Amino acid sequence: MPVSWFLLSLALGRSPVVVSLERLLEPHDTARCSLGLSCHLWDGDVLCLPGSIESTLGPVLVPTHLQTELVLRCPQETDCALCVRVVVDLAVHGHWEEPEEDRKSESELQEPRNASLQAHVILSFQAYPTARCALLEVQVPAVLVKPGQSVGSAVFDCFEAGLGAEVRIWSYTQPRYQKELILTRQLPALPWLSVSADGDKVLLVLDVSEKQDFGLLLYWDKVKGSGTWWYKNLTGPQTITLNHTDLVPCLCIQVWSLEPDSVRTRYCPFEEDPRAHQNFWHTAKLQLLSQETWKLNAACSLPAKVALCWQVADRGPCQPLVPPMLPENVTVNKSHEFPSVRDHPNLCVQVSSWEKVQLQECLWADSLGPFRDDMLLVEMRTSLNNTSVCALEPSGCTPLPSIISTRAARLGEQLLEDFRSGQCMQLWTDDDLGALWACPMDKYIHKRWVLVWLTCLLLAAGLFFLLLLKKNRMKGAGSISMGSAIPTEAPRARTALLLHSADGAGNERLVGALASALSQMPLRVVVDLWSRRELSAHGALAWFHGQRRRTLQEDGVVILLFSPATVAQCQQWLQHQTVEPEPHDARDAWLSCVLPDFLQGRAAGRYVGVYFDGLLHPDAVPTLFRAVPLFSLPSQMPGFLDALQRGCTRCPGRPADKAERVSQALRSVLDSCTSRSGAPGCDEEWDQGPCPVLE
Repeated sequence: MPVSWFLLSLALGRSPVVVSLERLLEPHDTARCSLGLSCHLWDGDVLCLPGSIESTLGPVLVPTHLQTELVLRCPQETDCALCVRVVVDLAVHGHWEEPEEDRKSESELQEPRNASLQAHVILSFQAYPTARCALLEVQVPAVLVKPGQSVGSAVFDCFEAGLGAEVRIWSYTQPRYQKELILTRQLPALPWLSVSADGDKVLLVLDVSEKQDFGLLLYWDKVKGSGTWWYKNLTGPQTITLNHTDLVPCLCIQVWSLEPDSVRTRYCPFEEDPRAHQNFWHTAKLQLLSQETWKLNAACSLPAKVALCWQVADRGPCQPLVPPMLPENVTVNKSHEFPSVRDHPNLCVQVSSWEKVQLQECLWADSLGPFRDDMLLVEMRTSLNNTSVCALEPSGCTPLPSIISTRAARLGEQLLEDFRSGQCMQLWTDDDLGALWACPMDKYIHKRWVLVWLTCLLLAAGLFFLLLLKKNRMKGAGSISMGSAIPTEAPRARTALLLHSADGAGNERLVGALASALSQMPLRVVVDLWSRRELSAHGALAWFHGQRRRTLQEDGVVILLFSPATVAQCQQWLQHQTVEPEPHDARDAWLSCVLPDFLQGRAAGRYVGVYFDGLLHPDAVPTLFRAVPLFSLPSQMPGFLDALQRGCTRCPGRPADKAERVSQALRSVLDSCTSRSGAPGCDEEWDQGPCPVLE
């Protein structure tokens, strides 16, 4: 369809005299070739059927490069159409095959080699809604046939397209001897349409010459169809004023001349505008259709994820239920079902985009009343017949029972009793992952006030005792010598929690050697091999959660020891696969403890990763865990010890001597492991039985 000279003059120049594009007066398609080649353009379009790639028995002519050029096809002085000229470079591909037996004469061999080459070159063109295929017959004289060299080019005039269109061009021969050439190009839009900001206003400036009539349409480009927002026929230059709150990413503009069969130009200038994205999420709403279905109402279709979270009664941060529940992709203006969740006023929905929570609504709060003072218990299945329970709090999931100082830990025994006696309401369950339970906390409120009064009395008694003690110290202050030395406080040993996977007796010996060597440093090492009785009494998940929380609260460090078994288990967790651990396997437990810190970006400065030389390649460690420092032991022992002690200058001993002692102790066990097992994993049975481990 021809484009009016009105649009072309605006897009390519305000005056026809200054348009720099070449003008073609021929109304039909034409073709020409470079010097030495002959071209013939078949009449009409042909079918675009590339077919499969065929083998060659000799040299053939194939296209090697595509390039385009914009021209104007003007059958009349003021009736021009934007047109795409295509230039195809051609070359000779393949060689003459030598005969297996010398049965032919030299003249018979030279006869085909002195013949010219002929090829049918297909040009396929697509620019919505237009699709065409043209066929050029190209012939190359024998003197130019040199295998592997270019022979020239063919020029096709031309494929018509609209302003601002995206065109795609394919080129191949028929039959086809190689992969098609593909070229994509974006044609120029209308530069006279500009967007500018003026305070809280947005200005659409249309620099159109006077007495020119055109139509302007503002609409929302939705998933299905387009919603018209504003439409008007205008004349001459115009400035349209919009409020910045009206901007959304899918707000688009169409402009066209009020002439018959004119082309509409589409322009969406706010797709990357931060104000438009902010307005989009400000106007988006979550709608509860029933107790089990909901929908996200919004003007545009943007990628987003939805997840359930737990909102406590004191309006603290909403805690995501990940794990065990996983986020899901959301489609705008489409109903979705909750994953078999029982309604509760504290359950809320979070919608995230670009790793940021953009929208949060508690859909059941209106129908079920205000937030309840309930404690959410997370039941995790660690084996077929074993489960662990933790309470979701702002600081994380507190294992029950626990000795740390949090609200759930103080009421751990009572909450477990309520859980076992059926006083808690089940909100969600999964046979493989676990379940969620809401336990009422109202009955513990009066106990809380009793504790408050008792605490006040104890504080008053303590204050009275301190006053008496201060009075006695003032009386005996004269007996203290002015020259007496005050001893300085020794630096406190930092806590290091060592986490590893059960990977055979050889691996346990290496873990025990590393823990024993680190214990000689100013470090308090915690490892499950030394606390098996406590681990058995409290359960794997509760023990690891408690030790991790205590270590991080004391400004300690968590050491993740990666082995082949650890890497395999991490990959299964990250792919959300169900693993059935062995009876004494605690890998599931500690991975569930540390995984939320890495997923939520809280691992930096709190975790360190290590692996043994020769037992694991550093690239095998999952990318998620490379956000923290990763060391190979014992080769990188100095850097590892410095990371554990944070460059402590008051620590006794020379850093180089300490690193050498730890490296020697670890290297001897590592050498013994690799020499006896004969395999890099050190997971076979050793001749002398399992390595000794401290109880």
